[in-house]
Amino acid sequence: MARRKKNAHPKQKEKHPIVKSLGRVSIIGFFGGLIWSIAGLICHLLNFSKVGPHLVFAPFSFWTWRNTIYGQLLAIVTISILSIPIAWLYRVALARLRSIWIAIGFGLMLWAIVFILLQPLLAGLPKFTELGWNTATTTLCLYALYGLFIGYSISFDFEENSGKNAYSNQ
Repeated sequence: MARRKKNAHPKQKEKHPIVKSLGRVSIIGFFGGLIWSIAGLICHLLNFSKVGPHLVFAPFSFWTWRNTIYGQLLAIVTISILSIPIAWLYRVALARLRSIWIAIGFGLMLWAIVFILLQPLLAGLPKFTELGWNTATTTLCLYALYGLFIGYSISFDFEENSGKNAYSNQ
C-alpha cells in the first residue's frame, strides 16, 4: 500500500502576487545596477568616460580611497543597492507600458537627473557643457541600456504574471 506524504503546513497561504513580483523586481534592479555599473567601470578604465561608478561617493570628498579599485567596487555594490528602489519606481509607474522606447526614455531621464539636476551636489562631476563627447555619449548609452534592461525585464515579468496570456497565438 502506498503512503501519502503529509504536507508540513497544508493551510499555508500562497504569497500574494504583488509580494512575489516585488521580490523579482528587487532582483532585476540589483542585477541591473550590478551589470551596468561594471560596464561603466570598464568604460572608465578604458578612458571612454571621465566618470566611473565612484561618482556615487562624490558628495563625500574627504574619502580619498573612493578613487581606488576598492572604492570602485564598493561603489558598484552601492549602485546595485540603489538600483532596487529605481526598479520599484519603474514597476509602479511604467510596467504596464510595453515599449522599449519607454524603457530607454526612463534610462535617459535618469541620466538627465544625475548629470544635469544632481550635478551641483556631485563634486567630481564636470558640468554638462564640460563633459566632452566621449563621456556624454558613453554615459548616455550606458543609462539607456540600463533603462532598457530594467524596463524590459520588469514589463516582461509584469505581463507573464498578470494572468493574461498576452503572447499566445490562440
